[in-house]
Amino acid sequence: MPVDPYILLLLGTVGLAALVPARGTTADVASGASTAAIAFLFFLYGARLSTREALDGLKHWRLHVTVLACTFVIFPLLGLAARGLVPVFLTDPLYQGLLFLTLVPSTIQSSIAFTSIARGNVPAAICAGSFSSLVGIVLTPLLAAALLGNSGGGFSADSLLKIVLQLLVPFLAGQLLRRWIGGFVTRHKKVLGLVDRGSILLVVYTAFSEGMVQGIWHQVSPLRLAGLLVVEAVVLAVMLALTWYGAKALRFGREDRIAIQFAGSKKSLASGLPMASVLFGAHASLAVLPLMLFHQMQLMVCAVIAKRRAHDPVPEEISAPERAAASRTAVGTATRSG
Repeated sequence: MPVDPYILLLLGTVGLAALVPARGTTADVASGASTAAIAFLFFLYGARLSTREALDGLKHWRLHVTVLACTFVIFPLLGLAARGLVPVFLTDPLYQGLLFLTLVPSTIQSSIAFTSIARGNVPAAICAGSFSSLVGIVLTPLLAAALLGNSGGGFSADSLLKIVLQLLVPFLAGQLLRRWIGGFVTRHKKVLGLVDRGSILLVVYTAFSEGMVQGIWHQVSPLRLAGLLVVEAVVLAVMLALTWYGAKALRFGREDRIAIQFAGSKKSLASGLPMASVLFGAHASLAVLPLMLFHQMQLMVCAVIAKRRAHDPVPEEISAPERAAASRTAVGTATRSG
């Protein structure tokens, strides 16, 4: 079971914020840099997403609608149901973070990797993750405003304006400029990936510094964290079961069911962290904690499932022409996305 090295970096950043939190002028500089980093992140997201890929992927619309329903309907319903666990298992701030976790988009990279290991429909996983990220740019803030309300740090007209300026406008700018900078982004994918991760570390440091200065960590005890882990494990188990057996009930083939399970049961740390910083402001530190824990949990569990699926016998439930047709739904997508 893998331990994501990036999670260790994130935890190290949290530790640094606990020991040396940004205060005064340093906090103002860090906050400004964090705001710029978030805008740049979403600019890169827009520059990377190929509109042509998205249009090609629409041919397999049933699969993508299923993944979107899991990500933005079933997950949030589970989050709302968890409200009954306050205050026995969760404090209200931890619950708000858990509910926010259920609203963020699905992953792209890990969904593709696990789908590939399990011998599933990789092009479909690529398109499903891309669609989820694209829809999440708009839908996650709207769902957060509707479901979290003022408890999420105060959603007002000013907050929505910040969301538009820091998330949506940079994303659209990246899409518009993709024609000219898409090649550069693709050629320097590794370097820009490091910039991505460094920007997220800055966002985490700023958020947890604010939390330390305000003393919010006194609200979290080891027992509460244990309760949060148990709740997240139950949510993940429910989603893994629903995506697998639900896809079977909808008559998807084995390869598509694998893509649906891995794309429909996971949440994106890369998208969620900067969104939380914008949506929650000074309350972001506790809001992102459930997402960070869930991210590592989903990697460990899905790695085990993917390896077991790789050794499953492939049932002859799909004819050769149907299998070929399914593969053509996203022809060329895998090579373009990488």
